[in-house]
Amino acid sequence: MQRRLVDLWYRAPANASLLQPLAWLYGGLMGLRRWAYAHGWLAVLQAGRPVVVVGNLTVGGTGKTPLVAWLAQRLTSSGLKVGIVSRGYGRRDGGSVRTVHSDSGWREVGDEPLLLHRLTGCATVVARDRVKGARALVARGVDVVLADDGLQHLRLARDCEIVVIDGARGLGNGRLLPAGPLREPARCLREDSLLVCNGEAEHPSLRRAQSLPPGKCFQMSLAGEQAHRLDGQAMPQLLESFRGRRVHAVAGIGNPERFFRGLRQRGIDVVEHPFDDHHAFVASDLAFGDGAPVLMTEKDAVKCHAMADARLWYVPVVARFAEAEARELLDRLIRSLGPLPNPITDSGS
Repeated sequence: MQRRLVDLWYRAPANASLLQPLAWLYGGLMGLRRWAYAHGWLAVLQAGRPVVVVGNLTVGGTGKTPLVAWLAQRLTSSGLKVGIVSRGYGRRDGGSVRTVHSDSGWREVGDEPLLLHRLTGCATVVARDRVKGARALVARGVDVVLADDGLQHLRLARDCEIVVIDGARGLGNGRLLPAGPLREPARCLREDSLLVCNGEAEHPSLRRAQSLPPGKCFQMSLAGEQAHRLDGQAMPQLLESFRGRRVHAVAGIGNPERFFRGLRQRGIDVVEHPFDDHHAFVASDLAFGDGAPVLMTEKDAVKCHAMADARLWYVPVVARFAEAEARELLDRLIRSLGPLPNPITDSGS
């Protein structure tokens, strides 16, 4: 069902949908909710330190997790103490505030928060109530809170919004859920929102007039150069070493096709195995009846270590910007946060 909806949402040109009445209802409820926050009927609460929200307008993967990791690493390198708060999608005991440790179980904290903590070393908490989570980080002395995937969580006051857009998928058919992939219309974005486009803006929805607020859209790419064996019993291998070989590619992320396309661009013969986002892998999901290598995303790898063997490899990716774009993005972010203990001194790319 999820893949059928994705096909509907991102098909161009968009056709009329029987789901449109539900989209109108959803849009009305979302609009009423946003109005209630804007006019004080619902409270917007401060965390006690500057908050940067990184999110997306659409359902599905846009490259948000690598961007959060990049931001955390750059802000940390400038001397700021960074904390990350996330909902922790699909975790057990979802109502509590829980600290993420490197050895936490992904079922208890969620796959993305666990990956972010391991990549950045930053204090990370998961909480359905992001205000409680952000305040827990502030109590631990952080200077800046990065809220992962909290764009529609209006109860948490934010100083800066960064909206990530998939260049290949764009805004899809431009319709709201469930007739389209939009969680909210693009016109609802703040005028000072920072836009980041992952990959070239290929999709027609990104070339339509007034599809996004005016202003600069920063260009990001995701780079993965090596494959790491999941059991840790071999040295990392350049992806080029798999060129011309047949591999099984496994992806339980919001946009599996991006992962498959990246491998094919390396000349790898890919047998695709897409799974739903946040899929809970079991051994049978990775048993393909042959000895061909299995390549997966790093997000999937955090859930598969118990099944590790010599066939299984994961491909870490990192966010990349041109140096000038990186500096401008970070400068604009820092200016939006007001006075901070340590100003940015080295943006990097």
